[in-house]
Amino acid sequence: MGDNVMRAIGQDTLGGPEVLRVVEVDRPEPGISEVLVRVHATGVNPTDLWHRATGGLLGRPVRLGWDVSGVVEEVGLGVTWLRPGDEVYGMPRLPEAAGTYAEYVTSPARHLARKPAGLSHVEAAGLGLAGLTAWQALVDTADVRPGQRVLVHAAAGGVGHLAVQIAKARGAHVIGTASAAKHDLVRGLGADEVVDYTAVRFEDAVADLDVVVDPIGGEYGPRSLTTLRPGGVLVALASPAEAYLADEARRRGRRAGFLLVQPDHAGLRSLADLVDRGELRIVVDAVLPLDEVAKAHELVATGRSAGKVVLTVSSP
Repeated sequence: MGDNVMRAIGQDTLGGPEVLRVVEVDRPEPGISEVLVRVHATGVNPTDLWHRATGGLLGRPVRLGWDVSGVVEEVGLGVTWLRPGDEVYGMPRLPEAAGTYAEYVTSPARHLARKPAGLSHVEAAGLGLAGLTAWQALVDTADVRPGQRVLVHAAAGGVGHLAVQIAKARGAHVIGTASAAKHDLVRGLGADEVVDYTAVRFEDAVADLDVVVDPIGGEYGPRSLTTLRPGGVLVALASPAEAYLADEARRRGRRAGFLLVQPDHAGLRSLADLVDRGELRIVVDAVLPLDEVAKAHELVATGRSAGKVVLTVSSP
């Protein structure tokens, strides 16, 4: 394979994990205000599965992946704060294609941040998309304050396990929903209470909440509205269809909205600061090589992963 060719994951058709395959494609070149990153690891997220099956917001060919941790290989015109050799992590381009399931990826420089020195590339690859989602939900949208009561659904999941820690770092009283087998993990992340959603309806177990973060969707949205105190906020993450919750929330004197995470240099730096202070850690459930991407998608599809599933691409 020549210097200008790289391995990446491609697909010729939409469908299940079996459509994913390793392909050889031209290595990209950084444009103005961009950098080229040699990818060491990339996270797998539920949105990847949706785009693989539906095409989603992407064009053709479908190039999956938004999480990246790696090393800057080249810098484009106008980039002054990064140099070749710098370790970076982030979430480029969403909702446009980034294609981080590859040996190299280009990114607008400010869609990245310096990787915390205390994190491996595998851990950092699990932080970008999920961490920014949790940060933008709790900080930018809900403005969580000390003493507020925050409920995080799927509290052991990719977004959830980070949301628990971020809410706790902001001084909230944090409640998480999780199956009984994951209660120790969720408490270890800082949750003050954990509700076994398989044993009790969560709305019968919690009330008077200031904020609910819901990565699950479906019936969880309307049910969560009933747990909020007047003025409380529900942040829905699962589907744009949940935008309908805003009207129902207004009728109840609450607030609700669907959040689509966006690239965010300041947010990435804030997450890195929490890591550096020992207030945020990334739980990695499984690490697989790039050519086992189909298995990684199958693991994420079960919904049972604790934390993140990560693909390794290049060795540091």
